[in-house]
Amino acid sequence: MFPAVVGALIFLLAFIALGLAIFAVAFSSNRGRSPRERRRPSRANRRLMAIALAIVIVGIGLVVPVAIGVTNSDDHAKRAPGGVELSASAERGRTVFARNCATCHTLKAANAVGRVGPNLDQLTPPKALILNAIQQGRARGNGQMPAGLVDGQDAQDVANFITAVAGR
Repeated sequence: MFPAVVGALIFLLAFIALGLAIFAVAFSSNRGRSPRERRRPSRANRRLMAIALAIVIVGIGLVVPVAIGVTNSDDHAKRAPGGVELSASAERGRTVFARNCATCHTLKAANAVGRVGPNLDQLTPPKALILNAIQQGRARGNGQMPAGLVDGQDAQDVANFITAVAGR
């Protein structure tokens, strides 16, 4: 919820600043000048408007990136859909899954929408089955999933990730 609040606040502040700038221009005094002079803003008004515009542009240019940086911290990488907190191994597994498995499998936690392999949002495979599928492929290596797509610690990380988020 925090990012939505920050975004709404930035949006509101930008429009308040814009409104104040328009208000200042609309109610600037032109009394005591000839009709020709009234048509053009004075040098002081032009300078004031340039300064106000610069402040708004710099303010938005600094506030928006800083607010996004503050709200978009590394904590987002540790969370998966459904409020699941991922371990360091599962986080690495998410990256490996996205690189090697997402083209075939559907898994919301990895933003994967593959259509060839099983939909892992609908299954809850045990870790041993996942490791076996990674090592041997499916249909004894003659299926669409080749054997040994990843190995070693990467295979463990993918299995940890899938067991943490599959079926949720």
